[in-house]
Amino acid sequence: MMSINYDLIKVTRYFALIVGVAFVLAGIAGFLPFFTPPAPQDAPHLSMDANYGFLLGMFPVNMLHSLFHFSIGIFGLYAFRNYSTAFLFSRFLGIILGIFTIMGLIPQLNTTFGLFPLFGHDIWLHGLEAVIGIYLGFFASKSIQISDEKAA
Repeated sequence: MMSINYDLIKVTRYFALIVGVAFVLAGIAGFLPFFTPPAPQDAPHLSMDANYGFLLGMFPVNMLHSLFHFSIGIFGLYAFRNYSTAFLFSRFLGIILGIFTIMGLIPQLNTTFGLFPLFGHDIWLHGLEAVIGIYLGFFASKSIQISDEKAA
């Protein structure tokens, strides 16, 4: 007989929802000059400089980065519907943002060859989101089903 840890299921689903809403909003805001002032002159050069700016004056984004945020956000909103998709979303997000965090720490890769800005405050934010996604997608999932023998 198995008991289910509904709190972790709820946390995983709501993580997908919160990330979904935040990323959709970040994706939209990345195209609005009020929320994304142009990048300063000393910012790293991008070959894809359409809509290149700093979201909320802190997080470097461009058109591709904003489209990434928006599409991940839509996926997160969809994933909220049930645990299995929220679980997969957490894994996917943790892996992708973990890779982006590592790339942001390497000067030769922090602009993704001029296409996608991954530097500055993006590093810690992507790292934090990656840690939570990896935890919910890989480690917390092992706690979802607890056998009665181990719980006793």
